[in-house]
Amino acid sequence: MTISVRTFLSVVLSTALIIILSACGGSDNSSTQGAAAEQQTFKWKLVTTWPKNFPGLGVAPENFATLVDRMSNGRLKVKVYAAGEIVPALEVFSAVSSGTAEMGHGAAYYWKGKIPAAPFFTSVPFGLNAQEMNGWLHHGGGLELWRELYAPFNLVPMAGGNTGIQMGGWFNKELNSIDDFKGLKMRIPGLGGEVFTRAGGTAVNMPGGEIFTSLQTGVIDAAEWVAPYNDLAFGFHNVAKYYYYPGWQEPGPTLELIINKSAYDSLPDDLVAIVEAAARTINQDMLDKYTSRNNAALIELEKSGVELRRYPDEVIKRLRETAQQVMAENVANDAMFKKIYTSYDAYRQQVIAYHKISEEAYFDIRND
Repeated sequence: MTISVRTFLSVVLSTALIIILSACGGSDNSSTQGAAAEQQTFKWKLVTTWPKNFPGLGVAPENFATLVDRMSNGRLKVKVYAAGEIVPALEVFSAVSSGTAEMGHGAAYYWKGKIPAAPFFTSVPFGLNAQEMNGWLHHGGGLELWRELYAPFNLVPMAGGNTGIQMGGWFNKELNSIDDFKGLKMRIPGLGGEVFTRAGGTAVNMPGGEIFTSLQTGVIDAAEWVAPYNDLAFGFHNVAKYYYYPGWQEPGPTLELIINKSAYDSLPDDLVAIVEAAARTINQDMLDKYTSRNNAALIELEKSGVELRRYPDEVIKRLRETAQQVMAENVANDAMFKKIYTSYDAYRQQVIAYHKISEEAYFDIRND
């Protein structure tokens, strides 16, 4: 069969037109899908272990939510709930893991009963300070280990604040020797609590909102919380006389933001970047605020009659020895604890060596 030139050209032109129109239609569809993804909005709940708008700790998640809203132009809305509004303070981990809330803000050492190695990501007795913790987490492999640790619980963690070196605690009796810990019930969580118990006391884990009443009624005999800025706000000076330092138990306590992994994975890349940038911002901002506010708050506490006391050298020595024993036992009993400790301790040894000729050397010449 023969086909005329005119017919042949008509078929060719028709085919070309179909191809062009199909290509244009595909491009329009792709653009539409991309635009739809960019316009999709998300509404998340963020549960916390803190009282509503509590200075420092409670304000940080509120600041996070505000930053995310502004940077995403309203595409990701995060509503913050205080302890007890949706779940109790110490149920935040489970609530986010199960998807009851998309996010949580708290402290990793609260979950020590579920995950023995979790306290590494808050603070270790006689361990890293805030500056060193940030270095280990963000540039020393710590964050990767943290995410590996939380992965079985469907959680993605990240640093969400740091208070700096804390105070040693509130007591109504003087501490002259390690024997003075015997029989004391003290609010002190994490590995610090293990050390305190080994030293003869009884460690109690409770959220901050319960400490004042527990001290006032004698449920506990002593408590460590944070530092002057927060301790003044809670009014602990009204129920305890002696304020001890240094905070051997929490030298660089990191707060955490935890995100349900399914929720995290549902975000487009730009919103993931916004969430992580906002977390880094509040992490540093909290440390800045405590560094600024603790000074004036301590002056107010001393004016109120609080007696500031330093732990006796012998007590510190015994606590350090006990902390080393506790760490060694945990390393022997838990494979993940050992894996994280190996990274943490290698980093710690390096940073100690450098800070002897940098931070410590400078403090020595500045403070003489």
